[in-house]
Amino acid sequence: MRRAGTVTRTAQGLAIVRCEDDDHPDIGATVVDSSLDDVGRVVDVFGPTSRPYLAVTPASGVHVPALLGDTLYLR
Repeated sequence: MRRAGTVTRTAQGLAIVRCEDDDHPDIGATVVDSSLDDVGRVVDVFGPTSRPYLAVTPASGVHVPALLGDTLYLR
């Protein structure tokens, strides 16, 4: 398990995650929280190549605004 980054904001029902460095996951990667509960899947990678952003579509039952400021991980 590796760190994906921190949820910085929400947009159109997606969680926007700022990566820690330039090593970003592939589209379709599963994202989990610190309790290893599924949060969603990466649907887009965008922004600067040195520290890109991830757009994460939430899993069923996940309240996206509650994720603001949380660190997410890749399974």
